[in-house]
Amino acid sequence: MHRGPYDGEVQAGPPLLWGTFLALCMPPSPLGFLAPLPLIWLLTQGGFRFGLLAGISFWAVHLVWLPLSFVVLFETPWGAVPYLPLVLIKAAIWGGVFGLTRDRPLARAGLWVVQEYLTSLGEVAFPWGFLGYALVDAPGRVLSSVGGVYLLSLVVLAVALGLQYAWQRLRADPTVFSPQALGLLTLGVFWTGLWVMPLPPVQADRAALLVQGNINPLQKLEGVSAEETYANLTRLGLQAHPEARVVVWPETAVMRFPPELPALLGSRELLSGLETGLTNRVVRYVGGQITHHYDKNRLVPFGENFPWSETLRPVYRFFFRAFGFDGDLGSRTPGVAYTPLDKYGAFICYESVFPSVARRLVLNGAEVLELGSNDAWYGPSFGGLQHFQMGRLRAVETGRWLLRAGNDGVTAIIDPYGRVTARMPQRQAGFLAGRFALLQGQTPYVRFGDWVVVLAAALGLLGLRIRAKGTIV
Repeated sequence: MHRGPYDGEVQAGPPLLWGTFLALCMPPSPLGFLAPLPLIWLLTQGGFRFGLLAGISFWAVHLVWLPLSFVVLFETPWGAVPYLPLVLIKAAIWGGVFGLTRDRPLARAGLWVVQEYLTSLGEVAFPWGFLGYALVDAPGRVLSSVGGVYLLSLVVLAVALGLQYAWQRLRADPTVFSPQALGLLTLGVFWTGLWVMPLPPVQADRAALLVQGNINPLQKLEGVSAEETYANLTRLGLQAHPEARVVVWPETAVMRFPPELPALLGSRELLSGLETGLTNRVVRYVGGQITHHYDKNRLVPFGENFPWSETLRPVYRFFFRAFGFDGDLGSRTPGVAYTPLDKYGAFICYESVFPSVARRLVLNGAEVLELGSNDAWYGPSFGGLQHFQMGRLRAVETGRWLLRAGNDGVTAIIDPYGRVTARMPQRQAGFLAGRFALLQGQTPYVRFGDWVVVLAAALGLLGLRIRAKGTIV
C-alpha cells in the first residue's frame, strides 16, 4: 500500500493496473466472475486523472483488436492510427465521470451506467465495454430480460460497492457473526448464484440452415462475386438437412441472387444480406421473389457513415488511399424504420450492440431475431468473438431465439436464455443446421425499455450529495 496524490487517500494500486484488470474480465475473456474486484477500487479511488489513466489501460486492452485487425487486413501500419484517438476519447469520458464523482462512489456507479447509455446515442455511437457484458457467460444474464444490459451493469457495480462497504466495516469490527460479515457472505452467495443458477429447457420446433461463406471482405469491395459459393454451400446443406425450412445467409452475402436459387430453395424462405451499393440490406426471398426488405438503420461510424465529411474530407481521402481505396467512399443511406421481415426481426452486424434495435423489432411484431454479420473485418483478432458475445444478450433481453449468420463466423443459434445451442467454427466455409421456435409475448425490457438508466441517473444525482467517509485500503 502507498499514499497517492489524491488528497492523501490511500490507494490499493495504480489506476493502470485496475483498468487492465477490468478489461481482462470483459468478453471474450472467461473471467467475468472477477469483474467486481477491480471495480472496488475504480469506484472509490481518485478523480479525473485516476479515471483517465484507468480508462486508457481499459480501452487499450479491450479494443486492441482494432489495430490487430486493421493492420493485418489492410497491410499497412496506418491501420493502427484510428485506435489511438478512440482510446483517448473513451478514456476522457471515464475521466470526466471520475472527476465529477470524486469520493462519491454511489454517484460514480450511477453515472457509470448513464455514460454507457449515452455512448449508444448519435451518429458516432460506439457502445462497447458495458460492464453488464461481464455476465454474458453467467446464467444470471437472464436479468437482462427485466432491464437490459444496463441492469446487468448496475448489478456488477452494486456488488462491487457492497463488497467495498462490507469489507470496510468488517475491518473495523471483525466479528464472525457481525452484520458486515453476514453482508459479505450474502453478496458472495448472490454473485455465485448468478453463475450457477439453473435455467429451464426450451422447445424448438423449426429447423434452420445457416450458411457461412468465408469470403474476404476486400474481395467483395473489388466486386468479386460470392453467389456461386453461397449457392453451392446451400445445396450441400439442404441435401444433408432437407428438414430446414428457412435458410440464412450473412450480411452483404451477394450482389444478386443466382438464377438456380428458386429451384434450389423450393418453398423454403431465404433471409439474406444483399449488397445494393447505397444501402446495407437484408431481404426475405420466397418462391423467386423478394417479399420484404430491411435497411440497416445504425451505420458504422467512419465505415458506413462518414460524419463531418466536408470538414474532414482531406483526412478521409488520406486514409482511403493508405488503406488501398481509390477516391472517396460515400456514406450509405440508413434505413428509416425497424420493420420485421414478416415474422423475422432482421438486423445487421453493428446493430447487434444496440439493445434498442432488437427491442424495436420485437415491439413491431418480430417472433424470432435474425442477425447477418460480416465479422471478417476483425481479421485474426478476438474482435469477432467480442462482437458475438455482446450480441448474445439481445436474445435474452427480448425473449427471442437468435439466428446469427456470419460471413466468417461466429455463425450460431442462441436460445431466449442466451445459451448457444448450435455453433460452427470460425474462418471456414460451411453450414450450420439447428432448431429454433417462433415466440410471442414481451419481456419487461421490451415493454418498459431503458428504465434502469433513469434509476441510475437518480442514484447518480443522489450520490453526488453523499461524500464517502473512507475508502478501502
